[in-house]
Amino acid sequence: MNNKPIGIIDSGIGGLSIASVLIKKLPKESIVYIADSKNCPYGQKSAEEIYKLTKKMVDYLLSKNIKLLLIACNTITVTSIEKLRKYYPNLPVVGIVPVVKTAINNSKSGKIGIFSTKVTAKSKYQKKLINEFAKENTVISIGSDNLVEKIENPDFVSIDKILEKELKPFIEKKVDVLALGCSHFPLIYSKIKKKLPNVLILDSAGAVVRQVERILNNNKILSNSNKARYNFYTTGGLNAIGFHVDKLTKSGKIEKISLL
Repeated sequence: MNNKPIGIIDSGIGGLSIASVLIKKLPKESIVYIADSKNCPYGQKSAEEIYKLTKKMVDYLLSKNIKLLLIACNTITVTSIEKLRKYYPNLPVVGIVPVVKTAINNSKSGKIGIFSTKVTAKSKYQKKLINEFAKENTVISIGSDNLVEKIENPDFVSIDKILEKELKPFIEKKVDVLALGCSHFPLIYSKIKKKLPNVLILDSAGAVVRQVERILNNNKILSNSNKARYNFYTTGGLNAIGFHVDKLTKSGKIEKISLL
């Protein structure tokens, strides 16, 4: 048994949608979370810049003695996970698993949508999954540039306008399953569902947490503590993350840090 914390990183508050599932599924596990709100959104940055910013977060988490790194960001996962695994060979690293295959298995019409950031939409990793599993399907993949930034604020008026425009192709193509390819998007699930009432909407949180549990169990580092601790750090303002952490857990401690 190992009571060291799980480290979670994201470009902002989106990873809290995964952290909430982790807390419910593994209530004995402590968490140290970093939201790089200062540099959010990552979806508009180059792969090289994303890796440099990510490495700073990982190094900070290692100073907190984490036992596993959870990348709660699709953009970081598709651009940096292999580099991180090579650079930190002794640290178990879990990324987001795109739910392309699950979406296809749940589609009755063979028409699925994938809604993510532009970096994720253009990534070789996502294209590979589509080509591998979706050869017989119609796949509409749309990358949004501005939505993550609006969710961080949050700017609900702008969010509605962006969704009105960017979800329109899914409606026109009559997709019956939509895979959310960004951890920020489950935070506005109700708004997306309102626009697509007859569409099954999937995210990766459940699959990611199951993978974390398997690795902890296989490495015999599951926690046996009844006093889980939740520490949240942000490189930007405290308001956005504070709002969502209060909804997630009343025991969470939030601090602003600098990752120079």
